[in-house]
Amino acid sequence: MNRAQAKFGEPIEIVVKKVESTMNGMVQEFIRRAPFAVIATASGAGDCDASPKGGRPGFVRVVDEGRLVVPDIAGNNLFQSYENLETNPKAGLLFLIPGCDWTVRVNGRVSVVEAKDGRLEGVAPEVFDPDDNTRVLQGMLLEVDEAYAHCPRAFTFSKLWDVAGIEKTRAEDPNRYWLGRWREEMARAGAPPLVVDGE
Repeated sequence: MNRAQAKFGEPIEIVVKKVESTMNGMVQEFIRRAPFAVIATASGAGDCDASPKGGRPGFVRVVDEGRLVVPDIAGNNLFQSYENLETNPKAGLLFLIPGCDWTVRVNGRVSVVEAKDGRLEGVAPEVFDPDDNTRVLQGMLLEVDEAYAHCPRAFTFSKLWDVAGIEKTRAEDPNRYWLGRWREEMARAGAPPLVVDGE
């Protein structure tokens, strides 16, 4: 029992038992259908990072009930997750499927796999709209410690997938707005201007 449980109450039995040490069939199926995930890491000093990962459904490969592979597609070269993994191999993944209020969570220990490693054989950059820089640089092989489905409550509270809300946001051209705001802040910080393809 942790302090919060001591203060507010312990979880019911089914909630406790849902956390398993391997990925059951439902968890594996969800991951194979998920086009988006967030990976959380922390350095040995406790510095944290949460990084979005995306691709075609199943871009994260389920190897077996105890292992999965997250391909690293060329990006901004910050490699913050990998920097954390150098001193702390533990990571957590949250998988999402658009329109689905359920999520899947997987926690475990990561080994960094080089592109030429046989364990990445057949792993390709499974993404929509690839560009000239779309290639697999390396990968994360995660050995599962915990895996479980998470209930829809947060999505019910937020109405994240509400179609009317999404259509309203899209009509306001949010990507252009937030790109503009980001450029303003980067200019204020003295960064050189960024030219985006298609502008």
